[in-house]
Amino acid sequence: MNPRQSEIIHLVNQKKRVTVSDLSLHAGVSEVTIRQDLNQLEIEGYIKRVHGAAISLQSDDLSERMEIRFDAKQKLVERAAKLVKLGETVMIEGGSANALLALLLAERGDVTIITPSAYIAHLIRHTQANVILLGGVYQHQGESLVGSLTTLCIEHTHFSSAFLGIDGYHQDTGFTSRDMMRADVAKAILAKNKQNIVMTDASKFGQIFPTSIGDGKQISVLITNKEAPQQDMDFLRAQGVEIFLE
Repeated sequence: MNPRQSEIIHLVNQKKRVTVSDLSLHAGVSEVTIRQDLNQLEIEGYIKRVHGAAISLQSDDLSERMEIRFDAKQKLVERAAKLVKLGETVMIEGGSANALLALLLAERGDVTIITPSAYIAHLIRHTQANVILLGGVYQHQGESLVGSLTTLCIEHTHFSSAFLGIDGYHQDTGFTSRDMMRADVAKAILAKNKQNIVMTDASKFGQIFPTSIGDGKQISVLITNKEAPQQDMDFLRAQGVEIFLE
């Protein structure tokens, strides 16, 4: 990686979204060169290319994150939806893949969705699904509700399955999150001891973020891509996790 590409990564992570033209002006090179840089950085997993711009993989904006590895996420979502029975009440905590799942289930129209995600509730507002939006402190960028009121709401709701968003997994730390307050919400969901399901693309494995959510013993099902590290899959299976590779 050359110094220009390192600076591109820094700018994109700092601003979350930067246009090709702005990167070209900043670096003093042509837009063709910038596009070549972005192609390489996307292949190496540092950023995500969208039309005319680059976005950070660290962005909390779910609309942007839903564009990242969209086709791969859609396969995971289709598998996850098969685990949800007719008339079931499910908790969907948050995350881009879970937002796509909520949309698919809501359009199916035969489930009740409980969520602390205002983004998810807004996304499925035009469907006929029953939606219960939990209360709490509103996080503006991620559009999640967090805090003690949210965890209290979770304690007083009933559901049979929960879908949790995660940012990273490592055998030493378990599942981790970038956001401490969202991690507290996830822990409250895990404490209900229902069927806890993690749906994530393979890029999250090997990554460690500041706050632990839980280990494999608290997770019932993992849905991920076939590219997920075999060593991690074996480790989680040994902890009793049922794994679906799509």
